[in-house]
Amino acid sequence: MKSETWSFRVVGHSRYNIHQLRILGGDGCCTGRGLKRTRNEQKQADPNFKEPITNVTAPVGREAILSCVVQDLAGYKVAWLRVDTQTILTIASHVITKNHRIAVSHSDHRTWFLHIREVRESDRGWYMCQINTDPMKSQIGYLEVVVPPDILDYDTSTDMVVMEGRNVTLRCAATGSPAPNITWRREDGQQIQLGNGEEVSSVDGSSFNITKVNRLHMGSYLCIASNGVPPSVSKRIMLTVHFPPMIWVQNQLVGVREGQKLTLECYSEAFPKSINYWTRDQDKIVAQGGKYEPVLKDNAYKVHMILTINTVSPADYGSYKCVSRNSLGDTDGSIKVYPISNSTSNDSNTKHKGKPRHNSGNDILGGNQDMLKEPDSKLRNRKENGGDITDYDDSSANSNGSSLLLLILVALCLCLHHHPQMRTLHPA
Repeated sequence: MKSETWSFRVVGHSRYNIHQLRILGGDGCCTGRGLKRTRNEQKQADPNFKEPITNVTAPVGREAILSCVVQDLAGYKVAWLRVDTQTILTIASHVITKNHRIAVSHSDHRTWFLHIREVRESDRGWYMCQINTDPMKSQIGYLEVVVPPDILDYDTSTDMVVMEGRNVTLRCAATGSPAPNITWRREDGQQIQLGNGEEVSSVDGSSFNITKVNRLHMGSYLCIASNGVPPSVSKRIMLTVHFPPMIWVQNQLVGVREGQKLTLECYSEAFPKSINYWTRDQDKIVAQGGKYEPVLKDNAYKVHMILTINTVSPADYGSYKCVSRNSLGDTDGSIKVYPISNSTSNDSNTKHKGKPRHNSGNDILGGNQDMLKEPDSKLRNRKENGGDITDYDDSSANSNGSSLLLLILVALCLCLHHHPQMRTLHPA
């Protein structure tokens, strides 16, 4: 039984001192490192590589297969080596390494496949296919191991609570190969408000800076990491903005006739969520039940406050307040309800002062102090003379004035006809 020795060399790299490998019977069990060809093999024509080794990219955890195509191999043998560690992996059909994830196969002794199962990042590197010619022939190929992204919880922001007007920075850190890209989006799909007033659908970068955060920034943000290796991953970060209550009142003065149904409205914004209620004169809370129906409609940090008074009575006139309170403060809005005389409803052409409120379904009037001023001086004069102002109409007043002027002109004409001496009228 003859022993053979191979000399291994890495193309483009320095020679390695690899120990001899003894093969029993050419195909038997192997020990040692290195091979030596028989004299009969030395007389044969040297084989060649038919094509270069194709570089392979494999995701971590999958199987990677490198192929080496040889022509005219005859009695020569093919070996696979790991270049950076100088490790012999396989010779012919035998696996030399103790790595159980390594396997070798061939197709008619022409194409030799190196199998690496359950690929790890540590498998990334150069691999050599070598033929035991004299001199030795070899070629190398590269295995690239790609890793899907993974977000690092330790270096990534968690849910945040900030006061309105402060600056805030959201951070997101991720690993992967190649290095992942980070994109920020709102979970609800809305546009992201930037400090300069611009709105964008997404922001790129591991850090997302918000200058003078406001309530419009409140919501859930997604940190999305992707590097072309599926799957992409994301983390949800909730940004909560705290601010004291604010109240908007559309109509601060509301006129209503006795017996009608009245609806009062306020709009409040606050976070943390506020306690909202209505009060009457002397800050008495308006309780639900009977003729009063307070309703709250919540939408995130916004609240629509509605107070409905069924069948208004004289006791219901006066001031009402919509109150909003949270841990940061409180505020209120005032609405004054005043009576309208029932006589105003007798004439369908009556002109009312103020702004009609169509949502109540009745001729309830709303407005402010400026909206309640008298229409003109004529109306004020009639009021001072004790006249009835409820039937005042600008169009009818103009009509009466025109008739009076026509009557004066006719009288003047008659005077001139009977007194020809009167040629000129002198002002008094």
